[in-house]
Amino acid sequence: MVCVIIAAAGQGKRMGSAVNKVLLPLAGQVVLAHTVLTACQAEAVTSLILTVAPEETAIVSKLLDGLNLPIPWQVVAGGSERQYSIANALQVVEPTAEIVVVHDGARPMAEPALFNQVIAAACNQQAAIAAVPVKDTIKTTDQAGWVTGTPDRRSLWAVQTPQAFKRELLATAYNQALQDGYLGTDDAALVERLGTKVKIVTGSYLNIKITTPEDLQFAETVMTKRQEDKKMIRAGIGYDVHRLVPERKLILGGVEVSYTLGLEGHSDADVLLHAIKDALLGAAALGDIGRHFPDSDERFKGISSLKLLCEVREILSKHGYIVNNIDATIVAQKPKLAPYIAQMNTNIADALGVSETQINVKATTTEGLGFAGQGQGIAAYATATIMAVQV
Repeated sequence: MVCVIIAAAGQGKRMGSAVNKVLLPLAGQVVLAHTVLTACQAEAVTSLILTVAPEETAIVSKLLDGLNLPIPWQVVAGGSERQYSIANALQVVEPTAEIVVVHDGARPMAEPALFNQVIAAACNQQAAIAAVPVKDTIKTTDQAGWVTGTPDRRSLWAVQTPQAFKRELLATAYNQALQDGYLGTDDAALVERLGTKVKIVTGSYLNIKITTPEDLQFAETVMTKRQEDKKMIRAGIGYDVHRLVPERKLILGGVEVSYTLGLEGHSDADVLLHAIKDALLGAAALGDIGRHFPDSDERFKGISSLKLLCEVREILSKHGYIVNNIDATIVAQKPKLAPYIAQMNTNIADALGVSETQINVKATTTEGLGFAGQGQGIAAYATATIMAVQV
């Protein structure tokens, strides 16, 4: 379980606006809406807590209601300092959460993949932060403005959020800071005081914190371009192969095919659906089935690939995509598959929530050539196109 705390209780005085900067418009939404939706799109995230100014709890709650978020959320009144706001949120984090992620509400351009990477690093290393190498030469100065040194920029990183920690570690760090009367500039600083090492995950130079009107203008340009890119039809390709073995059912397209051999694999080894899932995930630039459903996970042992295809549909939906069409080819010398094709099309269409006219499964032989032609295994190729339904 992973809980994301989004800090949105600041006033943003440098923005020069009477409105909290996270509630300013940006590319068709307010800044905070983009931040929240991005966090929710990260597959690892299971719940969300927002810290906001006490007088803004109602308006932010209404905003979240309108977003129809796919995970549980709650709004917590913040304190006079960012650290106090996060402390308030930590009080209501569910005990089942293993990882707590802290993210700035004014960083709407962090990608879901960055959340996943930081979370994965925290799972392995206890504490991880997003950061980018410093590109400019840095000088240290005295109070009079004279240069006192030039640190080696190869060891300097500009810290960002998200920052992720084991829940108990972060809670201990906050309790210690409270006892010591210490105020840090970020959450990692509190953890570092305990002597715990913090792992850096390379972030993005686009993941800026909106602080000034110029930042908002830059973010508008970047996010408008992202939205234009998402409007395009996206295409992906998938390929899979499995060995034919005795004492296994032959499942293709969710259909049990009558044959003396079946496909070997961790799940039901439905080679057709595996190729289709890879094509869909590839079209959305979301990795492959090995990333989402690893064969090292016992939860997926013997599982129906139709069920996992439904989960892929949910992953795509979470990222704002729907399926446009699927075209796939099964490569097998035997058995004859023509009698089963129509049911395969139906199963796939039902799982993806589309019309059967958008699904096209074919079967071919290799005229006795190669492993498929010699009956050693079955392969499948698939292409998929998807479209954005929200930007």
